[in-house]
Amino acid sequence: MQQLSVTLTIPVPSDSVLIKKVELEELKQAQLEGVYWSMKDLEQRINKKNEWIKENILYPSKFRKILDVESDGFVFYPKSKGQTWTFQASKMAEFLERNFKDIFS
Repeated sequence: MQQLSVTLTIPVPSDSVLIKKVELEELKQAQLEGVYWSMKDLEQRINKKNEWIKENILYPSKFRKILDVESDGFVFYPKSKGQTWTFQASKMAEFLERNFKDIFS
């Protein structure tokens, strides 16, 4: 069988770089490390109001036992008036990705 070798040059714009998909995902994840979201941040991320978030994500026991910092989770549940919700961004983003179907169905 014959083979043909071809050298192909594809120009990459000077304002762009090529990286592997795995590296891109690692960079995206690293952006969230050490970052904490407020309830307002979470509302903007998932495009839902806080009442919906509480009813469908934060208060159902199947999720709360994973999320609550008192159960070694990554969400601070306010215990009194004046305290605010706090979410560890990297872990909350991962949780939302993994549980999308359960949350929205």
